[in-house]
Amino acid sequence: MDHRTLAIYLPQFHTIPENDKAWGKGFTEWTNVRKAKPLFKGHYQPHIPHEDVGYYDLSDPKVLVRQVAMAKEYGIYGFAFYHYWFNGKRLLETPLDNMLKTGKPLFPFCYIWANENWTRKWDGEDNQVIIKQNYSFIDDRQHIIFLCENVFSNKNYITIDGKHLFIVYKPYLFPDPLETTKIFRSVAAQYGIQLYLCHMVFGYRKEWQNPLEGFDAVIDFEPFGIRRNDIFQEIALSRQNNLKITHKALIYLFKRIFKKEKIFSAQYNQLHYQHMVDNLKSLKDLPYKIYPSIVPGWDNTARRKNDPALILKNSTPELFEKWLKNIKRDFMPYSKEENFIFINAWNEWAEGNHLEPCQKWGIEYLEKIKKVLSNS
Repeated sequence: MDHRTLAIYLPQFHTIPENDKAWGKGFTEWTNVRKAKPLFKGHYQPHIPHEDVGYYDLSDPKVLVRQVAMAKEYGIYGFAFYHYWFNGKRLLETPLDNMLKTGKPLFPFCYIWANENWTRKWDGEDNQVIIKQNYSFIDDRQHIIFLCENVFSNKNYITIDGKHLFIVYKPYLFPDPLETTKIFRSVAAQYGIQLYLCHMVFGYRKEWQNPLEGFDAVIDFEPFGIRRNDIFQEIALSRQNNLKITHKALIYLFKRIFKKEKIFSAQYNQLHYQHMVDNLKSLKDLPYKIYPSIVPGWDNTARRKNDPALILKNSTPELFEKWLKNIKRDFMPYSKEENFIFINAWNEWAEGNHLEPCQKWGIEYLEKIKKVLSNS
């Protein structure tokens, strides 16, 4: 069966009062991207958008129209938009609301509820909470009512076998994930809507080694996925044994696991992209529905300056193509419509993680997608 690609989309490219207050007036994702500097010889920073992309402002509806035209041209099926909801308050909603209001662009899409606290984690200050998530079953009900009345009713919203695809980023944060999913489903049913619920899984949390009850499937979230016998499984095991994973301990694990392979450097946490490509467990080995994902790169020095969480070193369009081919061979869709490959991401510029053309690579990553999936 054919495969369809969904590119994860970050809407933080327009100003909002909350970011102005936290980081300074006029802050957008581009603020960090522009400030990035190379940390070592051969380090690809800053990531400068191609002249056909530019430092866009998503408050302009025409930007999303142009992005969709490019995505369509190279075989991207749809966008999975990050959606920010805090007890009825939304953030970064302008480009999504513009699309819903005008009906343009015409492009399949779904929402990922980024259900973390809104903090300064991106620049290493996780203890500075800007807006807190206060979970409640009452809020779960209000949230799904809002989505049913304003989002799921859109004709371009992605469905799987007639069920609306809704993704939760970190459901383990819920006080009772199963009860929340029951509320989501029961309220949606009152609107005549069935839900297809997914959540992300990461290899470094024991809670995410198996899918949570109440969900239909999970999504392997690269570059921190669960399908490698390496650092992330070690971290999960350590947590299971109630060992605290400090930054120092994390670096120790990296060194110990990769000391013979020479694929990791503790300096700025550099891990070779080649390792990501060549060390995947098969999806067939997992006893539940899991959608694969892939990253064109990863390097969050733009957000964290000289203390990046991870740099995937020597990522290239050719290695990206090899990884995508591996996924295509390994991933047998669960049904005609359960066939998604997630790409993280369309425009995570401050994490060095974007399909959108930059000055260095141009459209090469997009061309690889079109080439690999041309038969789909």
